[in-house]
Amino acid sequence: MSSVPERDEIDRVYKWNLERIYESEEEWEEAFEAVEGRIDGIRDYEGRATESPETLLELLELVESVMREVSTVASYARLRSSEDTRDQEYQALSARTESLVADARSASSFLEPELQELDEEDVAAFVDEAPALSAYEHYFDDALRMKPHTRSAEVEELLADLSEVTGASSDVYSMLANADMTFPTVENPDGEGVEITQGNFTKLQKHPDRGFRKSVYEAFYDEWADVRNAVGAALKNSVKADVKLARARNYDTAREAALDGPNVPVAVYDTLLDTVRDNLSHLHRHAELKREALGVDELRMWDVYTSLTGDEGPEVTYEEATEYIVEAVAPLGEAYQERMADGLDRRWVDVYENRGKRSGAFSAGTYDTQPYILMNYQDDVASMFTLAHELGHSMHSLLTNESQPWHYSSYDIFVAEVASTVNETLLTHYLLANAADDELRRHVLDEYLERFRSTLYRQTMFADFELRIHEVAEDGGALTPDAFDEIYGGLKEEFYEPADVDDRIAREWMRIPHFYYSYYVYQYSTGVSAAVAIVERIREEGKDAAEAYREALRMGGSAYPIDVLETAGVDMTAPEPVDDALSVYGEYLDEMAGLLDLD
Repeated sequence: MSSVPERDEIDRVYKWNLERIYESEEEWEEAFEAVEGRIDGIRDYEGRATESPETLLELLELVESVMREVSTVASYARLRSSEDTRDQEYQALSARTESLVADARSASSFLEPELQELDEEDVAAFVDEAPALSAYEHYFDDALRMKPHTRSAEVEELLADLSEVTGASSDVYSMLANADMTFPTVENPDGEGVEITQGNFTKLQKHPDRGFRKSVYEAFYDEWADVRNAVGAALKNSVKADVKLARARNYDTAREAALDGPNVPVAVYDTLLDTVRDNLSHLHRHAELKREALGVDELRMWDVYTSLTGDEGPEVTYEEATEYIVEAVAPLGEAYQERMADGLDRRWVDVYENRGKRSGAFSAGTYDTQPYILMNYQDDVASMFTLAHELGHSMHSLLTNESQPWHYSSYDIFVAEVASTVNETLLTHYLLANAADDELRRHVLDEYLERFRSTLYRQTMFADFELRIHEVAEDGGALTPDAFDEIYGGLKEEFYEPADVDDRIAREWMRIPHFYYSYYVYQYSTGVSAAVAIVERIREEGKDAAEAYREALRMGGSAYPIDVLETAGVDMTAPEPVDDALSVYGEYLDEMAGLLDLD
């Protein structure tokens, strides 16, 4: 029987090195108590933040010092809790740091309202008197830009204090999905029991045996049906929190509030939805190619993840994947390559799935730590691409942290998803050109097509769903599990028109954690579009384009994301990047159809 190991059964070489942050929980506790005791020092400046340029500079430096320590303490706790969501000790650490972060934000919440009492001329005069403030000019510009949506210091403090409560739906969902839910064991074609998990569901849906895929699909979604009301309540309350917080900040809609943070025009969102919907024919063709490759009369929902090549694909060990990825990023420069290789050697990555481990993958870390990557590596091509994706995030953070002061080290997700997808795209080009194994090349092309399908199309479908459910709440409508099913099922039918869309897939919304991060998912779609454009520039123009891209990565949060991407040569306010990416998808579909003699 295939089973998921306990964490202590995994070799330490495949576990991230959190001891580089704190050597023990005792050391963490000391750091927690020390920074907790410093938070009130920020409050001492309330009411006098802008009494002089020197006072403002003192406050900004104090906030930086405290928040850097808070973020490191919090990051360690979150990473530990992700290792095994069943571990109550680490869940307690994580809960304590959530309170600590909320307290620190509350303590400094007066800063921007007081800054906004100044105008541009006042700020310029402050910078003239204290030149060190010039390092904060973009921060000041952003603060003044947000003046219409910033409340009084008292209200800002209240909103900061409520952050734990407004984010509670996400916490409830995470505990339910990762710690409390267990999925059935299904017998595979060899008669062995295979335990379904959040981590391996997608891989099992790629299995060549159609009957097995169907059994996994039905068992998985039937398990979700048993928690339907709980998940529905969590998502409903998450959406309501988004709407109420937006209104509290004088926005008409939650979408407007979410996009205004990074200063992304709402038109970018609408252009994405419209452009993708105008090009659904590519996705429909992909579905038809799958149906033909499988030799079935109708594509079913348990067929959607299958390979066009008709088999599971070659095994790709973690060691092989790291070698391929490091070689693939050569166009980004030798220094970029070497830093990535060194990070892999320094145990940035927590590689394999273990019981209780948070599902999926992410890149994390702080300004004062190395990057950390959570994986649930499955020894396949898909896992290799996911690793390349997360390494893109980690390298972005590394370059930003080395180039920018702390207050510009947090870059927007709109930009972040470009860095991750550039790595995926470079990996595809490298393996198609260099892989000696024809089977691997076919599966790489198939995987890249799947990445387009699941990122550009699927995430746009998610973005459409997110917009619609928020609009229901904003119009005073009821968000029930049935309403979620109806909206999601309708979108699934539109996007997967050639396939049979059954009732189970209508509840797929229940397993998507990103719906708890307000208007997050659209940035995967814009990210892949920008990434394709950047890679094409690098392939055509070489070192100059690569340097422009690295410069964009080094900018971090020192400019608005639209401007950062312009540095890399991409205009995301226009439809062309999305249109061009969809054209590339169509061209790869043509190539794959030719290789497999389909159509």
